[in-house]
Amino acid sequence: MSSAGEGLSRPLPEQVRLNVVDLASQVLGTMPSTSIPPPLRGIAKFDPRKRAKLGSAPIAAQLENDKKFRELVAESVAAGWPELVTSLAEGNVPPAADPVLVAAAAYLTRPPGWAEMIEAARTDLEQSAVAAEGSEREEAVTRLREQLAAQKSAAKEEADRLREQIKAARAENSDLRRKLHEARERAKAAVRRAEEMEHAAEEAKTAASAAGSAGESELRRLRERLADVEKQLEASRRAAREGRSIEDARVRVLLDALQDASAGLRRELALPTTISRPADSVAAVTGERPGVRGVPARALADDDPQLLDQLLALPQVHLIIDGYNVTKTGYGTLTLADQRNRLMTALGGLVAQTRVEVTVVFDGAELNVPVQVVAPRGVRVLFSAPGEIADDLIRQLVRAEPPGRAIAVVSSDREVAESVRRMGARPVPSGLLLRRLGRA
Repeated sequence: MSSAGEGLSRPLPEQVRLNVVDLASQVLGTMPSTSIPPPLRGIAKFDPRKRAKLGSAPIAAQLENDKKFRELVAESVAAGWPELVTSLAEGNVPPAADPVLVAAAAYLTRPPGWAEMIEAARTDLEQSAVAAEGSEREEAVTRLREQLAAQKSAAKEEADRLREQIKAARAENSDLRRKLHEARERAKAAVRRAEEMEHAAEEAKTAASAAGSAGESELRRLRERLADVEKQLEASRRAAREGRSIEDARVRVLLDALQDASAGLRRELALPTTISRPADSVAAVTGERPGVRGVPARALADDDPQLLDQLLALPQVHLIIDGYNVTKTGYGTLTLADQRNRLMTALGGLVAQTRVEVTVVFDGAELNVPVQVVAPRGVRVLFSAPGEIADDLIRQLVRAEPPGRAIAVVSSDREVAESVRRMGARPVPSGLLLRRLGRA
């Protein structure tokens, strides 16, 4: 409330102001909407429980400035506390009346001396507040003293309990120290015994090692000599066996090639199986031994699609394939294992159709582990040894064949092609073999 209103030197006490606002909010809820002061029409729509709290300031200001609204609220007070209002109008303040109600009724009804009545009520409220505060302080002091006494008692009990625990802990600590000392002594004795036993064992081990060293040295020397003799014997046997087997294989392959070539020539020339006239033997012409460069029908270029078909038709032809050169040309995006498997699968069908001898050579110089290759029947798979490349192994295979045998080398490597051509083999580009395998 403002202090400028009709003799009030100070604002209303807070308790009185709240009481007045609450009374006004109740009256506001019962007023017709047309009679409600314009500043309070929005507040009148609030919930009754929230009206006094949310509209406190506007209601107080309206009471201070709007005499008509204040008189309506005063009428409600007079109807509720008629004896109190009558006594105040006569200038008497009931001694047992609540100072808050007295001040609120005096402010609203404005009897003679109402300002003094409010100040007297203020004084009573302040004295009551001081007395209540003093009583609360005394109660708080009493409560704190009781709490302090209880804490002292609890602290004394806790101290006694801790003393007993400390006494028990000291006794236990003394016993543990004694046990620890005994354990340390036993541990020292055990360590000394272990050191003595370790020293004795080391001496025994040294003696045993010295005793067996001479025998082991002699045994090792004898084993080395035996291994050397076995290696020499195996090398001699292998050399003799390989010498015989290579020569025998060359002669057998050459004989088979000559036999197949002569049979094919006899069929092609429609020669009789027996000589019927003596002159026939005189006029006979010995044909050139079959070779890759003597391709039937006509000479074909290296990239002619029919070249590989005619080569595969030669008797006892040996087809040598540069494996990775073919697979990287045809399906280089696959892994090496998948490339090998795909080539083996395709070659299995080719061998089944043509019955030719096929050898596939892979570069194995960089292999760190064994490689599993499932070769179809009739296909020989070789890997070059460490320090050797596949090109060298292909040349060795060509040199191993007897002169005159039909040999075809599949590789797009120009150096390989030129070298095997000089050795009597016919080079074939990898693309031709891939096309033939795709057709199979």
